[in-house]
Amino acid sequence: MNNINASSRYSVKSFIAFIKSGLKEINPWQNMKSLHTNISGDILAGITVGIIALPLALAFGEVSQLGPVAGIWGAIAGGIVGGLFGGCMVGVSGPTAPKAAQIAAFMGVFVIGTTNEPDLVAAFSIIFLSGLILVAISMLKISRYIHYTPYPVVAGFMCGIGVIVILTQINAFVGLEAEKTIHGVFENLGRTIQNINIEALYVAIPSLLILFLWAPLEKRVKLLAKIPAPLMALITGTSIAYFMNLDIPYIGDKMGNAEEAKIFSFYIPDFTRLEEFMGPALALAGLAILDSLLSCIVADNMTRTRHSSDRETFGQGMANMTAGLLGGVTTATATMRTVANIKFGGKTPLASIVHGLTLFAILFGLGFLVAIIPTACLAAILFKVGIDILDYRILPVLKKLPLTDLLVFIIVLFVTVYEDLMIAIAIGVIFAFFRFVQEVSTTYQHISIPFSKSDFSKDEQQKELNDLPVSIFQPQGPLFFGSIEPLIFAYADAPEHEMLIVDMSHVTMIDLSGAYALEDLIKGAETKNIKVIVTNAKPNIKKVLEKVNFIKHLGKDHYIDSNKSVIPIIKDYFN
Repeated sequence: MNNINASSRYSVKSFIAFIKSGLKEINPWQNMKSLHTNISGDILAGITVGIIALPLALAFGEVSQLGPVAGIWGAIAGGIVGGLFGGCMVGVSGPTAPKAAQIAAFMGVFVIGTTNEPDLVAAFSIIFLSGLILVAISMLKISRYIHYTPYPVVAGFMCGIGVIVILTQINAFVGLEAEKTIHGVFENLGRTIQNINIEALYVAIPSLLILFLWAPLEKRVKLLAKIPAPLMALITGTSIAYFMNLDIPYIGDKMGNAEEAKIFSFYIPDFTRLEEFMGPALALAGLAILDSLLSCIVADNMTRTRHSSDRETFGQGMANMTAGLLGGVTTATATMRTVANIKFGGKTPLASIVHGLTLFAILFGLGFLVAIIPTACLAAILFKVGIDILDYRILPVLKKLPLTDLLVFIIVLFVTVYEDLMIAIAIGVIFAFFRFVQEVSTTYQHISIPFSKSDFSKDEQQKELNDLPVSIFQPQGPLFFGSIEPLIFAYADAPEHEMLIVDMSHVTMIDLSGAYALEDLIKGAETKNIKVIVTNAKPNIKKVLEKVNFIKHLGKDHYIDSNKSVIPIIKDYFN
């Protein structure tokens, strides 16, 4: 009874400790105490990113089929709530292309009766529920495993996003309506060239030149270092368009439809349809983790810092719950906005919060200040952002990369551009995984040698045992499902023997597949009347073997902790 009570108390204490560590991880104070450290830089970065995010929010709102205002509300929720609770100091959240497309797919299913109108309550209930799921996942502390994403996958993703940004801004750069897909950019490239609006180039080219020349100018004129290049490009491009009265597209053209819609609505989640919403909500949550944490890894690579994956997942959960309540598009940490934030001088979550507040102000009355900005000017800024996203760490060494790394990089890059981010990441991770399995199976060569060539025979007193039919089998490295076949082949090449000593001292890791494969190998040897002894497993390996009943199935008399105890057993067996 005392043991049961002690065990219960230990379990309760462990649970309380787990909850405390989880609450510490998601405490917003971690972010709040940094907000004063870069105020001017964060405010300027936040305002600039907010202005850049506006047309993207409007566009993603339309893509999601929830409306342009929903896109802005999603960006507001992602910026303020995601910034306050998130785990990436420079991350900026909002609607993203993959998530907008995913919610649009769900909207094809959730419609009201025969009207074919989207069921908004269903949509925002799913978004809210996905946020709850993300909060639960963050408490389980499993989000951190995103750090195991192979670097060629991350680099391919970064370069793919950069190429997408550059290509999708071509039309806006020359004063035309942007294409909705990359395929559309290539299909209509000829028509784009034929219909270039020369007046748009009066804005786009000077803006782009400012962005490229600003860094050299900062070195000569120190005062310029206090002014972000994108802000100067916005002022210059807008001034040119205003004073020349150019007939080109402006951001205000896209905001017209948004202003006609109902700006504020509040949606109560419909939990009576929980079974119906759970599948889509899980899918949204899964995409949010991948989309957000890959963006955080990109930020880590650029800032040489390390984000908190669990806290970032919690932040996205809170942001999506808020978006669901306010009628906003589902959010995730956005790579392009995060990279832009870094480039514009953002260093703390204040930049993300200011980005959200900027969009809030635009939505409620200051839109006229942004409406006069030409889309060609924004295209120039985004064009430069796309160039900066490219991974210049890997590009110079592409020719020197191992073939498998190069293949993973190229596949992720092209699939990201031409197909879908999620498919690209999945393919890249699968290719990288198979490469890992191949490396493990070729790097670690399992050894099967006669007793006379083993370490056991080094002692002069054991020379008399050298002629005995004893084989030493030494598995090497990790024993898991990917190294089972080499293990079997290595033992098949062993010299004939009547006793087998399995020396586990070189095994670094073992899983269920590895343990069962080794057990089958030993049972197979015993059917041939071969005496088997397993010895010298490391404590962590032995613990796994005990948990899966390996030692129990083998027989305790067949497992020896130390090599020193093996010699008497050999002598007894052959005497």
